[in-house]
Amino acid sequence: MRTMDLAATILTLGRVRLAPFEARHREPLSALAAAEPELFRHMPFPVERLGYGAWFDLLRADQAAGRSIPHAVFADDRIVGQTCYLDIRPRDAGVEIGSTWYARAAQGTFVNPSCKLLLIGNAFDQGAERVELKTDALNAQSRAAMLKMGAQFEGLHRKHMRRADGTLRDTAWFSVIREEWPAVKAGLEARVAG
Repeated sequence: MRTMDLAATILTLGRVRLAPFEARHREPLSALAAAEPELFRHMPFPVERLGYGAWFDLLRADQAAGRSIPHAVFADDRIVGQTCYLDIRPRDAGVEIGSTWYARAAQGTFVNPSCKLLLIGNAFDQGAERVELKTDALNAQSRAAMLKMGAQFEGLHRKHMRRADGTLRDTAWFSVIREEWPAVKAGLEARVAG
């Protein structure tokens, strides 16, 4: 049985670079979040009420405990958002990619397919057998992006977790398994090239 061994490392593809969180990323990410608070309407963490800095600190604590690997996303050497490995399960060779957000200017560009190529490819290279993605069932934009990249919709987990406003959300689950990765990878590469 091969064990998954994800480690924090800088990942680069063309104009996109993913850098594991460092303290110096807090200020520029906080500034982006403050400029576009509507980006967080589907996030379970109450960014609008507590501020992005509190979420950054929580992600850094999870990073230090080995529960997640949050990344600052750079496009053309400018920070444009974040994406994370979450729920890292070495024994089960599974990991989630989530807590992802991009500034509006980066949405619908090469950024998201590049990030998914980097993160999913790295996970499989490090022994993953399953990569999960999930979103609020009401987040039509994220659901469409997951389907467009070739992830398989697995269904809804009803009343799965609390939203920032305290209401319970249904969560839409998607996944890519190792056997599907070559086709998903080809599709993402075509989108990045186009």
